Amino acid sequence: MRQTEIPNDLAGKRLDQALSVLFPEYSRNRLQEWIRSGHARLNGEIVTAKHKVFGGEEVTLIAEPTILTQVAAEAIPLDIVFEDETVLILNKPPGLVVHPAAGHWDGTLQNALLSYCPALETVPRSGIVHRIDKDTSGLLMVAKTLEAHKHLVDQLQDRSVRRAYLALVHGAMTGGGTVNEPIGRHGNDRKRFAVRPDGKPAVTHYRIAERFKVHTLVEVRLETGRTHQIRVHLAHIHYPLVGDPVYGGRARIPAGASPETLATLKAFKRQALHAQALGIIHPDSRDYMEWEAPIPADFNKVLLALREEEAPP
Repeated sequence: MRQTEIPNDLAGKRLDQALSVLFPEYSRNRLQEWIRSGHARLNGEIVTAKHKVFGGEEVTLIAEPTILTQVAAEAIPLDIVFEDETVLILNKPPGLVVHPAAGHWDGTLQNALLSYCPALETVPRSGIVHRIDKDTSGLLMVAKTLEAHKHLVDQLQDRSVRRAYLALVHGAMTGGGTVNEPIGRHGNDRKRFAVRPDGKPAVTHYRIAERFKVHTLVEVRLETGRTHQIRVHLAHIHYPLVGDPVYGGRARIPAGASPETLATLKAFKRQALHAQALGIIHPDSRDYMEWEAPIPADFNKVLLALREEEAPP
């Protein structure tokens, strides 16, 4: 239980607004829930979130955990890169869905997390702060406490999280650049996204990591985190991801490629995208921390095949 006094400079604010200032480690939604349930009281009384404060009132906050999900726990192996009392960093394999959704109600990362750490049932989305697509591999951060969740969400919103990806694209790039184009739902296909003027702001930076005959390996850094952002932005500038079933377009094959290279490229059935690096300010220590994840075997096999094509005779 925590008690404090409403300062005079918050006079005229709604109670939920005042509590957001006094307890910044909790989200506004969570504070509103505690007000409704009577776990946040003003002078010992239950009032609404819209109640205007005058200053000088005593606030009592009982920050009790609340179960926030009905998702079932499942014992699915996790590749844990880092863990402490507040943060969990995972290397997600390709093919694993992050959240349950239509067609994937179980067998997801969220199911696995609830089995590994049952206390995550009291954290929004079981601690998952951001997501990557089913067939994208790489690093994800998970908050183990409400305070850590709020802190990491705030970092995403102020664009201070470092998220670096490796993407293999069709086409021979001549240089890096930035795509600053809004993204929204596709007009004709609700499962797809597209660059459109009424979309949400989206910024993607890219630079060349390695050149091949008709492909380019690029390092991509996100400022924003729109759904399918990298896939949409790179397709928009006519460098779609290799293996992307939605935005990939026509595959390109190096002239004179060996049968082995042809077989490797045809066997790769997902987008060639890997969340390689993740950097955050730790919610407790406030130190900057960064992690990297190796390229998965199937992606690396494609790169090795393309390098073999480039090798001198």
